[in-house]
Amino acid sequence: MTSAPAFPSDLEIARQAKLLPISEIARQMDLDPEEDLVHYGKHIAKVKLSAIERIQSRPNARYVLVTAITPTPLGEGKTTTSVGLAQAFKHLGKRAVVTLRQPSLGPTFGIKGGAAGGGYSQVVPMETFNLHLTGDFHAVTAAHNMIAALLDAHLFHDNELGIDLARNLWRRALDINDRALRHVTIGQGGKNDGIPRDTGFDITAASELMAVLALTTSLKDMRERIGRLVVGYTTSGQPVTADDIGAGGAATVLMRDAIMPNLMQTLENTPALIHAGPFANIAHGNASILADRLAMKSAEFVVTEAGFGADIGAEKFFDIKCRASGFQPDAAVLVVTVRALKAHTGKYKIVPGKPLPEELTQPNVADVEAGAANLIQHIENVRKFGVTPVVAINAFSDDAPEEHAAIEQIARAAGAYGAAVSNHFVDGREGAAALAQMVIEAAEEPSEFHHLYDLDRPVREKIGTIAREIYRAAAVEYTPEAEAQIDQYEADGYGGLPVCMAKTHLSFSHDPKLGATPHDFTLPIREVRLSAGAGFLYPLCGPVNTMPGLGKSPAAHRIDIDDNGEIVGLF
Repeated sequence: MTSAPAFPSDLEIARQAKLLPISEIARQMDLDPEEDLVHYGKHIAKVKLSAIERIQSRPNARYVLVTAITPTPLGEGKTTTSVGLAQAFKHLGKRAVVTLRQPSLGPTFGIKGGAAGGGYSQVVPMETFNLHLTGDFHAVTAAHNMIAALLDAHLFHDNELGIDLARNLWRRALDINDRALRHVTIGQGGKNDGIPRDTGFDITAASELMAVLALTTSLKDMRERIGRLVVGYTTSGQPVTADDIGAGGAATVLMRDAIMPNLMQTLENTPALIHAGPFANIAHGNASILADRLAMKSAEFVVTEAGFGADIGAEKFFDIKCRASGFQPDAAVLVVTVRALKAHTGKYKIVPGKPLPEELTQPNVADVEAGAANLIQHIENVRKFGVTPVVAINAFSDDAPEEHAAIEQIARAAGAYGAAVSNHFVDGREGAAALAQMVIEAAEEPSEFHHLYDLDRPVREKIGTIAREIYRAAAVEYTPEAEAQIDQYEADGYGGLPVCMAKTHLSFSHDPKLGATPHDFTLPIREVRLSAGAGFLYPLCGPVNTMPGLGKSPAAHRIDIDDNGEIVGLF
């Protein structure tokens, strides 16, 4: 008896794709390939900002957010669902565009993998998507480090502004996971080699410039945002901006091309806009406003994805991105898997890269019901913004029908519009057709979208509202440093900014050890940082760091070039 052939890898599927010229993809969006695009070969292009402005009189598409339950090491498939859903809309006769973030090289060569989707719901060409694309990340890295270099030059040349070296200053950035660069000392040479001081590196996705790129609305707006980045403080406590040290213009020039959204396509030739890549556990974790502005005027349905679970990426989408863009979501898709719900019981030890516990893949409705507390809380959170959630059950071959039925019943009882089983990974657009139809219906429901808090409320009240309403914390505890920082920001006129919480993605709380769905805990705020250019304050909850490290066996060990010059080992 012969065994069934192995399911092809994502890379094998991507290489079999029948890609259309990017000009044909642009025409699906009623764009002029000659006037509106900057071509990067046959299958990738940037879309000029002039094209975005030219089409703003068109009606808006329906706006659909894809989010998920609290992530597990298994991966819930948000990007795959986003791509499959967009393909399914097209299958049902609806013009659709999917907008996604560009992946960071850090996770790509680390443990998470890329961000192009998977199976038969991918953005292609996949290798280019995950490796450099059109160079936007490198532009952000260069601009970030240009500001750092000009800051150190200012310090070296007499420090005329009186910048306080004892306070946190603008760090440097690199798009690689490298824990050895979290804390470094610079200027260690002779007297001509700079001012010795302690500093460090952040991963590029955590750079404030990446958040600026994602939230900006025009080149002029980006220049103004970069100019008001706070890079340090004077000894009298006054903020020093990028413009104060003469860095705003040069940084903007380095990002001039990066501001244009990247146009690609899915395996089934649905338009895909790929732009910006802010992390959701540190920044706001959403694709750019400019990509959404373009998509909203070029389709009937726009599918966009927010990073990690709904307690992080979706909350920031609603409270930060939607404020800046002015768009209101018509529906939200909450991705769940049977395996993830079982994992959220806490009964199973799951190690990335190792075989799953055999019992995890056996039918067990009781475990699904026990782990569904996490799903229920996410549904409740989405509804707190007045948005109708649809649960997408991302199906696996070892799922049992009765487990799917249990999820559907739980989802409806918790307030979801419904739940649909989706097989987009294996079957592409046809596998997501039922989900797409349900989302179409949910998007027609009356919407009462609203933000969780008003911007004019005190900073501590905004933090407390998120902690209480979204995380289910009983109290918030601030270090003396965080208390002083909040007082200073409010005194400096930054108190009216939204709040971008930085915390673990593995729990509603600040601590993965508390489990996926803890209640009545105390949320510790150890530090509050200012992103004046991006336009938010971000409290750090627990041990969050802005430069990841590599594991013992990262994906980089398996990625190589074969004898034909082809990439191997990339998912």
